[in-house]
Amino acid sequence: MWLAPHKTTINKNRKGGNIMDFNPPDKTVELAGNVGGYKGKLGANQLFIRGIMGGAYIAIGAGLCTVCVTGVSQYLGAGIAKFIGAAVFPVGLILIILTGMELVTGDMMLLPIAMFQKKASFSQLLKVWFWVYIGNLIGSLIYAAIMVYGPLRSFNSKTGEWAVNSFGQTAIHIAEAKVLPYMAGGALGWLSCLVKGIGCNWLVNLAVIGSLTATSVLGKFFMIWFPIMAFVASGFEHCVANMYFIPAGMMLGANVSISGWWLWNELPATIGNIIGAVIFVAMVYQYAYGKKI
Repeated sequence: MWLAPHKTTINKNRKGGNIMDFNPPDKTVELAGNVGGYKGKLGANQLFIRGIMGGAYIAIGAGLCTVCVTGVSQYLGAGIAKFIGAAVFPVGLILIILTGMELVTGDMMLLPIAMFQKKASFSQLLKVWFWVYIGNLIGSLIYAAIMVYGPLRSFNSKTGEWAVNSFGQTAIHIAEAKVLPYMAGGALGWLSCLVKGIGCNWLVNLAVIGSLTATSVLGKFFMIWFPIMAFVASGFEHCVANMYFIPAGMMLGANVSISGWWLWNELPATIGNIIGAVIFVAMVYQYAYGKKI
C-alpha cells in the first residue's frame, strides 16, 4: 500500500541539532488523508495489479511463518512458537509499503480518513476496496500454489512420490485451526472470528499510521514490525493472510471446504477487519487530530 512521499518534519533545538525526526500526529493524519485521496483516483487496473502483488507479499510472510513455526512448540512451547512466527510475518507489510503495492486492510483505514477530509468519495472507497480485495485474493492464491507445489512437499523415496512434508503438515494444521473451531462453536464461533478480525486490523493500521509517522526507512521498518508482530502473536485474524493460510492447507488436503473457509473465517474476519480499521483507527485519529488539519 503506497504511502505518498512527504516532507520530513524536524524540530530542532537551539543549537540546530535534530531532537525529533518524525511527523506529529496531526501531520500524520493529514498525510493519511492525502494517501487515501491518491488511492481513490487510481484506475481499477492499477489497483488490481498492485493488489495482486500486495496479496503475494502478505503470502510470503505467511508462508515464511508456516515454515519457521514447524516443530518449535514441542521443544520451546506454544508461546515461543507463536513469537517466532510473528517475528517473521511482518516482511509482507514491509514489502508492500516500501515497494508501493496495495493491501485492502490498510485501505480500510486510509479511504475512510480521506472521506472524512473530503479527499475521496464513497464510490471511490468502494472501488478501491473491491479491486484491491480481489487482487489480494488472486496474489495470495498464486503464492499458495507456489508453496504447495514447492517447499511444502518433498520427494518420498519409499513411494516414489512427492508427498506432504512436515512444513506441509503445519500448513494443514493452520488451515483447519482457522476454520473448524469456529464452525464447531456456531454463532459464538463466528462472533469470535469477527472479534479477532477487529483486534487484528486495529493493530495493522497502527502499523500503517506508524509508517506515516516515521520519516526514514529504518523508522518505518520498526513502526511496521512491532504492531504486526503483536497481532500475529496474539492470534488475531487477518482476511488477506487467511487468503494464503487456508487455501494452502486445503490444497494439501486439509478438512476444509470452500464454503467453510468463506462462511466461518473469511467473511467474519473481513467484517471485523473493516470495523477495526474504520472505528478504532480512522474515526479515532480523525476525531482526535482532524480539526488541526
